Amino acid sequence: MWAIISALIEGLILGGIARLLIPGKQSIPLWLTMLLGMAGAIVGNLIAHVFGVADTRGIDWWRHLFQVAAAVVIIMLAEPMWSARKKA
Repeated sequence: MWAIISALIEGLILGGIARLLIPGKQSIPLWLTMLLGMAGAIVGNLIAHVFGVADTRGIDWWRHLFQVAAAVVIIMLAEPMWSARKKA
């Protein structure tokens, strides 16, 4: 149960940070921001594993950087699709 709650919180935090880093207004709802942030966390973890920096001593700064970057890219790709869906 705590794994689900922590994944939702992490997704919300990553999605929020990603939205702050993207210029302009994003017209996606909070629940979608959270889901896309969770997707960014998963993709970022996979990238960190590929580069061998997923588990380091101390704070995993590279893993967190990859997670935020992945969330930014995912939100930038999903936002135009969401906006077009609402207009149609």
